[in-house]
This record gives sequence, C-alpha cells and structure tokens, in this order.
Amino acid sequence: MDEVTGAQLIAEALKSQNVEYMFGIVGVPIIEVAMAAQAAGIKYVGMRNEQAVEACRLYSKFSARPSSLEMIPAVVEKAVRSSIYGRPGASYIDIAGDMVNAKIDRANVRFVSCCPAPPVSQADSREITQAVRLLRAAQRPLIIIGKGAAYARAEKEVRELVEVTGIPFLPTPMGKGVLPDDHPNCVAAARSRALLQADVIVLLGARLNWILHFGFPPRFSPHVKIIQVDLCAEELSNNVRAASALLGDIGAVVRQLLETVRSWRFPSDSQWWLTLKEKMTANAQISKSLALRSTLPMNYYTAFHHISELLPKDCIIVSEGANTMDIGRTMLLNYLPRHRLDAGTFGTMGVGPGFAIAAGVLEQTQKSAQRVVCIEGDSAFGFSGMEVETMCRYKLPVIIIVINNNGIYSGVDPKTWKEMEKMGDMTTIAPPVTLLPEARYEQVMSAFGGRGYLVRTVEELRSALQESLNNTQMPSLLNVLIDPASDRKQQEFPWLTRANL
Repeated sequence: MDEVTGAQLIAEALKSQNVEYMFGIVGVPIIEVAMAAQAAGIKYVGMRNEQAVEACRLYSKFSARPSSLEMIPAVVEKAVRSSIYGRPGASYIDIAGDMVNAKIDRANVRFVSCCPAPPVSQADSREITQAVRLLRAAQRPLIIIGKGAAYARAEKEVRELVEVTGIPFLPTPMGKGVLPDDHPNCVAAARSRALLQADVIVLLGARLNWILHFGFPPRFSPHVKIIQVDLCAEELSNNVRAASALLGDIGAVVRQLLETVRSWRFPSDSQWWLTLKEKMTANAQISKSLALRSTLPMNYYTAFHHISELLPKDCIIVSEGANTMDIGRTMLLNYLPRHRLDAGTFGTMGVGPGFAIAAGVLEQTQKSAQRVVCIEGDSAFGFSGMEVETMCRYKLPVIIIVINNNGIYSGVDPKTWKEMEKMGDMTTIAPPVTLLPEARYEQVMSAFGGRGYLVRTVEELRSALQESLNNTQMPSLLNVLIDPASDRKQQEFPWLTRANL
C-alpha cells in the first residue's frame, strides 16, 4: 500500500496546479506542509509578519474545508481555478490540523489535473455599437486604464486603441505602465482637470471606487457618460450607471472596439487637448520648482526627483504610505506593464515588504537582472519592517527607501520633540500623527547583514541609491530624512472618504 500524508497531498495538489512558490510562517503542523512543499519542488519562503488569516475567509472568492483527505486535490484545484477565473482574487482553504499528518492510501485519493486557462469572452455587439456612438459624439473623451487591463495583459490592444483614436488617457495607480507614463497621450499630470471635464470616459478594467472618487461630482462632471469594460458583471454600473456596459476580457473587448472605431480619430488640435496640455505644463512647473529646492531637510519632491533620475526603467516599483505613495505615483514613472505594486483598492498598509519579497524571489529565480525598489513611508514601514530579515536570509537584492518625515502625514523635528518631552506625559502631549524623530530604520537592515544608509542630503541620496543599484548580492535600506512639515502640493479637491456601497 502506497500511503501519503495530508501534507503530501496538499503539496502535490498545489504542484499539479503549477504553483511554484509558497509563502508562509511555520509552526505545528504547518512545518510538515512546508517541508512537503519543498520535497514536491515548490520553493518555500518563510515570512515574519503573521496576519489574521481567519479573517481572509470573509473576503475570499472561494473558501472551503475539505471533508476528507481524498478530497484535498479537488478542493485545491477549485481554489486555484476560482482565484484566476473572472476577476482575480484570493481563495481560502481551511484544513484541520489532524489531517496534515493523517495517512491515506494513494489509490483512494481523487487526483485532479491542472485547471484550464481562464476562458476569454467578448462583449455584446449592441453594446459595442453604443460605445462607439458615444465616442464619436464626445467633445472631451478620456480613457482610464486600470489594473484589470494589466492583469489581462492587454497592453498591445490598449496601445492600439489609444494611438488609433488619439484619445488622452489616465492610468490608475496599478494600471501604470500598461502604456508608458511618458506616452504623449498620457495626461496624468492633469488628472483632476481630465476627470472633472471629460464628457465620455472609457473605463478599461478600472473601478469607480475611492481611488477614482466614486465617479461623483465635484471630481467628475454630473453629466459624464461612462463606457465600462470589465470582466466582472457585478462591477458594471457601480456608483455611476454605465451608458455602455461591455462585459468581457479587456483585450478581446478592445479588439471589438477597434474593429468599429478604426476609421475615426479624435482631433489632436481640439480645445480639449489644448486645455489638458496647458494644465499639464502648469502642474509640471509647480512640481519642478518643489523638486529643485536646495533647502535641507529635503522635501518629498526633491527626494523623488533624484530617485526617479536613477531608477532603471525596467525596475519593479513597490510603494505604500500616505504622502509617500500619493506623490510617488506622480513622480516615479512606470514604463512597463505589471511593474508597480502598491496598497491598492483597500489602501492596506504593511503590504510593501511582502510584495517586494515576492517580486525579489521571482526576479532572483529568473535571473532577469531587474531591480525591485520598495519605497515606504516611515509609518508604513513600521507595519512589516521585520521582513528585512527575510530579505537578508534569502539574499534578495531588494532596495528599500524609507521616506522618513517623523510621522503619519507629518511629524516634528528632534528639537520640538525634546521640548514636548519636558512638558510632561507624551501620551497626552504628542500629536497622534507623530513618530519618534529621525528613527534609525537603516540600522534594522544592518542588524541582519544588509546595507543601511542614513541620508540627509541630495548627494548622500544619489550616492547611496547608486551603490545599492550596483549591489546585486544583498538588500539595502536608505533612510531618507525629509522635512517633517513637507506636504503635497495644493490639491484642487480633497479625497472622498466614504464607503463604496
């Protein structure tokens, strides 16, 4: 009799679904699962930051508990299939601890082959006709490229749509790079103006959630017409009723649009293009004036300006934080699809180091020579900072840049902090947004064998970043001290902080 354990079945089932990497935190009985995964040829990466895994059940596309050992492969296959079919998302499998070491005759197990690739669907032809009619009549059209277009690997089709029609486009944060940020039709530098004045918007795999202000006035025109392309039927007409709802694969639907709209082109000398270009020029001048300030401590714009000058165009950018992430989205350009990861739809802090480790493991395995650069606010880094030990353990050449303003949104300088300490109990005196001034985050990296740099000046920043880029053998951390009062340039509108119901 050929007996196998539950741990072996889990590992073999994952391997049969072409799973190559496993990330986890071991403890009894997870140790056995991790060891079985390695024995099956799956690369195991041990992490440090354990989150509330049980809570995942509520937010997963699929959750299940195998009723027996023989059902484990079938449940794993369905979990993988559910995670990649339709809109991608997490799956959750709850396996009882006593099943991990239990044994069963292999002949009694229901083994399942790898799930097929997701099916590709097209939109209703009547909706395509309606969408093209709306586009042809538009005076101020705009394309918004979301991360759904990146996931669909639709960069070729989206580029053709933009260049055939001549319509300006905006990327969402993780839609950056589907078309390069320096593409002549990209109007990210005039984002507020584009959103407010557009009369027809094509949403390509983007959601009208808080990142796009729910599509509501005053950020959008109350009369805007939405052409929504999405793989998820439930997403269509969320918050704003779609004038044309195109359900299907982004690439396939864009090809349908191109078949009908190819003979039409939005004029490049229109008043709409003139308005956007004027606003882009004005905003660029404001950002440039902030970036070229020589005062110390540096501000956000100065730090990002010099970082952007040195980063390779093919690097993977991971970013999280408040102002750090928001300003970084505009100043750190992406040139390739699927090369940016940030806090995303839920704005969850603490994900950056984990994202960077996953990207670093992949790049290390593929020997692609692409660099992974993780840019963190000092508060965001605090959530998962101990993952630097994971980076050092696996010698992942990840570069972490902590933009340290001594707080959340803003902090205070060391002198002010000491004065506050003299006033009494800091739990009643220190502003809730403040953190310890000039915390030495780079020493956390040095403690585990990586390279740590304390950065105060432009010269130190450029030198430390160039050294880190040249070092492909170990991770580095740049602790960039900026002005605690540094802030974003004046915004036309505040964020709409309401739930997406």
